[in-house]
Order: sequence, then structure tokens, then C-alpha cells
Amino acid sequence: QVQLVESGGGLVQAGGSLRLSCAASISTFSFDVIGWYRQAPGKERDLVAEMSRGGNTRYVDSVKGRFTISRDDAKNTVWLQMNDLKPEDTAVYYCHSRRWSSSNWGQGTQVTVSS
Repeated sequence: QVQLVESGGGLVQAGGSLRLSCAASISTFSFDVIGWYRQAPGKERDLVAEMSRGGNTRYVDSVKGRFTISRDDAKNTVWLQMNDLKPEDTAVYYCHSRRWSSSNWGQGTQVTVSS
């Protein structure tokens, strides 16, 4: 069973930055895709950013130019650097991985952006 543990969330003012970390129990190179989703209160869980094994990245339009996903396979860690944060970025952020037919989620980390 793959385990994903997020950290790095918190409270930040609009315009500030946070870096989320996702520590995996296996090499991040093992995953077909690894990425970040978020869920705001009363809303569905949506993709924020993801990276394929080959390093291709995909971002939701609302975070392009502000968020960056990166990975260090030697550290089994994926990061989400979030800059110029906006109140609408407030949500619980989840790390997610796909490997073969298996899908795994972390427990989530809260990000709150005050105006």
C-alpha cells in the first residue's frame, strides 16, 4: 500500500507563498502520474497540477504562472510551490498518485489565504 504524507500548509496573506510537500513511501519515479488536487468547502476535489513519470506537467488554468510542481525521486518527494496566493486558493490540498491500476491519496493539508 502506497502512503503519501503531505505537509506545508498553513495560513498566509494574499500575495504570499507556501510550499507543499508530499512524501511518498516508494520512489516517486514509480508513479505513472503524481500530483496535487484541492477541495474547497462545498466543492468537488479538483486537479491543481500533476507530473508524469517522464516529467511532463499539467496545471489548471487558474494556477498557471503561479504554482510549480516539482519532484525529487531520490527523496521520494513531490512539491507544490505556490506563489502569489489568492483567497480563492483556500482549500485542503491532497497529494495523489497513480501507478498501474492503483490510485492513492494523502490525508490532505489545509491552505488558507486571507485577503
